[in-house]
Amino acid sequence: MSSGLFLSMIVPLAALAWCVLVFNRFVALRNRYQNAYAQIDVQLKRRYDLIPNLVAATRAYLAHERQTLEAVIAARQRACDASEVAKRRPHDGNALVALEAAETALASPLSRLMALVEQYPVLQANDTVHRLIEELRTTENRIAFARQAFNDQVTGYNVELESFPASLVATLCGFRRASMLRATASAQERQPVPVAL
Repeated sequence: MSSGLFLSMIVPLAALAWCVLVFNRFVALRNRYQNAYAQIDVQLKRRYDLIPNLVAATRAYLAHERQTLEAVIAARQRACDASEVAKRRPHDGNALVALEAAETALASPLSRLMALVEQYPVLQANDTVHRLIEELRTTENRIAFARQAFNDQVTGYNVELESFPASLVATLCGFRRASMLRATASAQERQPVPVAL
């Protein structure tokens, strides 16, 4: 076999092998950021499960604050719905923006509820309320860490996606840029949910 014929066979095979490796790398990176979002989803679900328990535990003491309790439950439901959409499409920037808007909307009535709990010593002394608040605080920290891990994975995926010559394979195979979770816009929205001790 002549060296010209050998080269004409090896070069396309090498290019094909490189394309397959790059494709597989994109698949792995995409799966990593989707897994990172799944970790956020687990923590959000945990928070969503804690909120009705906290409302139920405080309801007897805060019966006159029915509007606040109902606002917390309604905002929680909207956040749950937005989370379900984002879980199915963690690459979709619009789904993530909707989730963040719903989470921001949940923070306000939840903050009011926490402030009310702080005003009632009997609630602060209640073991169930105290345990739920502690679990909620721990969950908020876990959500923050999971968001950071998700953004790190998305950044790695996007960097690889935009790097030449791998970007050629990404374009040909339909890989698209993934969106990161962003901080909320205003300083008021960036305030953490206060949690009573």
